[in-house]
Amino acid sequence: MNATLEAPVTPTAKPVVKYTKEFIKEKLATDERWAMRGLMRIFEFQTSQEQSVDQTVEQNNVGFPHCHAEIFSSFAKQYQQRGYLSPKQMAIVHRGMPRYASQLLRIIEGKQ
Repeated sequence: MNATLEAPVTPTAKPVVKYTKEFIKEKLATDERWAMRGLMRIFEFQTSQEQSVDQTVEQNNVGFPHCHAEIFSSFAKQYQQRGYLSPKQMAIVHRGMPRYASQLLRIIEGKQ
């Protein structure tokens, strides 16, 4: 009897990606999927009170600051309801979300 041995099949490990603030900024400014996922993640870090009134209530360095709280909270709620934003709204998101690259990097790295 002639038996052959084969190497065990092991799943290929996904390469570990090391994100940088600059990479995230670029993605937020140009990639719709990144911009929307970033918007929704930042919105999740708003307190429930802030989400309900579309304003910044606590100065806790997470979530949207006062200048973006109303419009970005509104966009996040619209996205939750409809599953999309208009092209004009997306242009605003692409312009504003790169500002949150540092906060998103901390979220990705599990530091927030």
